[in-house]
Amino acid sequence: MKKIVVFILLIIVASGTAFCQAQQTPKTFILNGKVEVKETGKPIPGVSVSTNLGDYVLTNGLGEFKIKVRIGDELVVEAVDMETVRYRIKGNDDVLIQVEDYTLSRSANTKSVTQRHETLLDSAERYKDKDIEKSIDFVAQSISILGKRGQKKELARSLSKLGEIYQYHKQIDLAIDNYEDALEANKTIKTSLLLAKVYNMSSRFNESIILLDPLMALKTMVPYQRVTLYELMGDAKKGNGEVLQAIEFYKEGLLIAEKNQITPKLIDLNSKIAEAYSRENKIIEAEAYFDNSLQLAEASAPLRALQENEKVADFYNEKSRFNEEINMRKRSLQDIKKLNTPKLGISKLDQADTITSQRINYKIANAYIAQDRYNEAIPFLKKSIIEADTEDDLVVQKDATRKLSEVYKEKGDYTKALDTYQSYVALVDTLYIRKEQEISRANRINRDIANAQSRLVGLENERELSQSKYDLALTEQQLVEESYKRQQWVIYSLIFGLLLTVLAAFFFYRSNQQQKLTNNLLALKSLRSQMNPHFIFNALNSVNNFISKSDERSANRYLSEFSTLMRSVLENSEEDFIPLAKELEQLELYIKLEHSRFKDKFDYEIVVDDEVPVNNYQIPPMLLQPYIENAIWHGLRYRETKGLLYVSVKVESNNSVAICITDNGIGRKKSASIKTQNQKKQKSKGMGIIQKRVAILNDMYSDKVSINISDLETDGSGTKVLFILKKE
Repeated sequence: MKKIVVFILLIIVASGTAFCQAQQTPKTFILNGKVEVKETGKPIPGVSVSTNLGDYVLTNGLGEFKIKVRIGDELVVEAVDMETVRYRIKGNDDVLIQVEDYTLSRSANTKSVTQRHETLLDSAERYKDKDIEKSIDFVAQSISILGKRGQKKELARSLSKLGEIYQYHKQIDLAIDNYEDALEANKTIKTSLLLAKVYNMSSRFNESIILLDPLMALKTMVPYQRVTLYELMGDAKKGNGEVLQAIEFYKEGLLIAEKNQITPKLIDLNSKIAEAYSRENKIIEAEAYFDNSLQLAEASAPLRALQENEKVADFYNEKSRFNEEINMRKRSLQDIKKLNTPKLGISKLDQADTITSQRINYKIANAYIAQDRYNEAIPFLKKSIIEADTEDDLVVQKDATRKLSEVYKEKGDYTKALDTYQSYVALVDTLYIRKEQEISRANRINRDIANAQSRLVGLENERELSQSKYDLALTEQQLVEESYKRQQWVIYSLIFGLLLTVLAAFFFYRSNQQQKLTNNLLALKSLRSQMNPHFIFNALNSVNNFISKSDERSANRYLSEFSTLMRSVLENSEEDFIPLAKELEQLELYIKLEHSRFKDKFDYEIVVDDEVPVNNYQIPPMLLQPYIENAIWHGLRYRETKGLLYVSVKVESNNSVAICITDNGIGRKKSASIKTQNQKKQKSKGMGIIQKRVAILNDMYSDKVSINISDLETDGSGTKVLFILKKE
């Protein structure tokens, strides 16, 4: 069992004046209190607080409550999973109830609040016709337990129920206001139909039509609601004077009611169609539909049959068919006798106090009087007066007494006419006093209703203010989230743009590199194509030299060896690199050809170190030949004595070899000085082509080949060409 600690917050009375004021405190007062968890101070909503006199409230979302009490009343505080507390009221001090070891269960609390909300609305319905103030108070409690924000659906149900209460008590304006508030909170078909009905009751037919018209297109309405929709639309059209359109709507509703056997609506719609035809003076059609409504009512229930019987009697009265009216009224009197009750338990508010035997007798008398059948009217007037006196129905008693006085006067019995008239005057005085009392009572009820409505408006304003604060906080949170999303979007956009820029730069760079590679390849191909004619031209000059000397045999041998060399050169002309072994073979073949021309000018020697893996190194084709050619033609050829051409290949490092070409010719400087004028005009293409090829290859393959040319001796004689060739 959970423990409850109740703390009474005492207001200390310090003076005799305050004591006197306390003595003057009214018998009843509003006690303020709060229920909370002791350990955390969190409020506990939905706790039932009641008194032994029947007043009942629930704590709101802040755990607070207000309840009407008197000194000496017993306050009962109870809830699920909580020990019931009983406290005797000793003063008007605020009450704080603290609950130990209490765990708030949100789901259970939500379910409990929903159930209590339903219970409170049921209680409001139960007291609707008995105690309007109490009924309204239950609705107020149903709104209070929803908390500061409340649930829209439940709030709308509370407001709609409040509208029903006001409608029942003919407070039409208040009913309309609450129905409209309910629709604003949560639009439902039921509330829309209720609001349309009170619009029709207050002759606001255009507003009713505007409200009902959108519902026509809905497909989700149940048959009863659909029938009610057509009935209300017909009422609105009839109110606007569009009677024929009203009949069409009534008939549409009647078809649905017949299809779904909705008997109460079958009676109502037949009766309303009859009344509409009656307004249009279509008597035959009106009688036909009244016959239908009477038959259906008789098969339904005695009370309903009586109501419909009186409607038909009123119809006969309007059409001055008094004999038929009298027969219908007498039939109603027989039905009342069978039921053995003067009022049939029918509410005066619902039936306008017309279904009573005294009023029916009065109407029968009026029908006789309309035909100047005074003797037949007098018994019914007397019976009406006696029954009205028994039922304390002063209005009918007054009217019947006045009418009886007039009948006596018409018959010439002035003594009875005067006596009856004096009774009439006395009844008027009595009725006047009663009317004043009723007006006073009505004013008091109106004040109570106004106070109750004010409390409800206060609750609703408080809820709306809290909702506004909540919505504002929610909006601020949404704005922060939107701002964060925008910042993220900007950041992601910048990152995406940067990635696009980097990607574009990469593709641009790669495109440039590919273009550069393509250009280099084209340049190499062009340079190789220039190198081959240059070499062939020099070789053909040597052949021409043999032919000019009439050395046919030497020329043939030279051409044979030359063709072998040319075949090898052409085979490798399309390659950027060839194995170093192939290049050395071509170089040796070329030196051999040149040596056959200048045997007396030089000897040659090619030395390849055994440690050099000549097949593992790649070298551009025809790279060494131009330097050999220069050594022979511009250095060794001009020696007076026989020179030496020396080619060596040695290991330079782990991934490079050194190729050294040396000659002990006259040297570069002296060779340049002895050139003929014609030779000076002709620029050597071989060295220029080699330099371009090496530059392109080094750009493509990261300095694969390096060339260094220097004088062999300090006096400028001889030339040394050093190649450093790297592996891939």
